Amino acid sequence: MTSLPETMTAIEISTPGGPEVLKPTTRPVPQPGPGEVLIRVATAGVNKPDALQRQGNYPPPPGASDIPGLEVSGVVVATGRDVTRLTVGERVCALVTGGGYADYVAAPQEQCLPVPDGFDLVRAAALPETYFTVWTNVFDRGALKAGERLLVHGGSSGIGTTAIQLARALAATVYATAGTDDKCRACEDLGATLAVNYRQADFKDAIVAATAGDPGVDVILDMVGGPYLARNLELLRRDGRLVYIAFLQGPKTDIDLRPIMMKRLTITGSTLRARPVAEKAAIADALLETVWPLLGAGTIGPVIDTILPLAQAADAHARLESSDHIGKIVLKVADL
Repeated sequence: MTSLPETMTAIEISTPGGPEVLKPTTRPVPQPGPGEVLIRVATAGVNKPDALQRQGNYPPPPGASDIPGLEVSGVVVATGRDVTRLTVGERVCALVTGGGYADYVAAPQEQCLPVPDGFDLVRAAALPETYFTVWTNVFDRGALKAGERLLVHGGSSGIGTTAIQLARALAATVYATAGTDDKCRACEDLGATLAVNYRQADFKDAIVAATAGDPGVDVILDMVGGPYLARNLELLRRDGRLVYIAFLQGPKTDIDLRPIMMKRLTITGSTLRARPVAEKAAIADALLETVWPLLGAGTIGPVIDTILPLAQAADAHARLESSDHIGKIVLKVADL
């Protein structure tokens, strides 16, 4: 640690509010605790939870950094006590509970994954948050299997583009919703059988028509929330699973219990940030075994919309909240 600087540049939330409240600041370089590594950050991913935290609606869990940023790529520059998986100099991407918008961040060794074959550090930074989220919700909680049908709401988002590709690679049929014709085309280019422009058509009617003879889907990944619930339940086939990861249009709505009972439906959901390291480690192990070979082979990969320097974090958040993007927005911190 003696060769490392004492302070670093980071982006802090000066007060809850819009993108303009993201301000550069100087903070002490974090010290890696037991089982942690210190990463010199090359690139940090930008995600919806970052914006929610900035607005004051998603506080970091106890003990986490107040600096936003839940995924990074970079190089291990120091290790804490009891670190056995990683050594100084290794290139990694990592899921963190906060602190990613900075020159350095500490991460549990179990939440670090090697940079996939053929990836640079920019593309690697776009992996952890979305792939951890998609795996645990679509394949663990949603139990999507080969031959089943998946509907992804928000198909052009970072989560959506990941879910479409991964489900297709693992032999599921994918449908999606998005808000423009261009976004729908992007979803179909990534492997969706049909993407429905929800501003022009009712997604339930469109997918029922597309699956005529055996209508509906088996799993729905939803980040919209309340307004979609009734149509989601109608669209699910027997033993279907509805998985919530956000509620961008509201968390509350009336519910008709009859389709849940008659079709034996499951409604579930999860958040990722506050889950214990052991649970995240299990997800990381599954990704390394099943997904990382697909990334290394070029079968799937992140869709990068915009790359901006760390100092332009406010611009990154403005683009994120405009919903004009397709795929991931990332912040370039250093050339490593």
